[in-house]
Amino acid sequence: MIPAYLAADLLVVLHALYVGFVVGGLVIVWVGWAAGWNWIRNFWFRVIHLGAIGLVAVEAVFGWTCPLTDWENRLREEAGQTPYPGDFLAYWAHRLLYWDAPQEFFWTLHILFFGIVVATFWWIPPHWPGRRGQTPR
Repeated sequence: MIPAYLAADLLVVLHALYVGFVVGGLVIVWVGWAAGWNWIRNFWFRVIHLGAIGLVAVEAVFGWTCPLTDWENRLREEAGQTPYPGDFLAYWAHRLLYWDAPQEFFWTLHILFFGIVVATFWWIPPHWPGRRGQTPR
């Protein structure tokens, strides 16, 4: 069985990959649009990306802590480590950028980012499955 501290560390990596997909995915769509890359209009990539940030936005609207954060904190407590308070993004933003902002700031950031992804979904639409001969806007 995997030790709790190692499982918690693996969850941090998973969480970071999730955040990287959400943030990096949007950047890739914009860069790909500017560069004329057709693959950035892949329906499934875009829907999964929209769903990933949509989940974060719902958590922010309802003030829920991310389940990955809760799970990681429980594992850290089980391993005798101190869990970090609050949201994953808030914690790492503070650690990496020395921010000290209220939780509401990060919730607002999540919701605004969701809005940007939705606007990008409309502005640079995906190619819907089964449709032929689509021309990008």
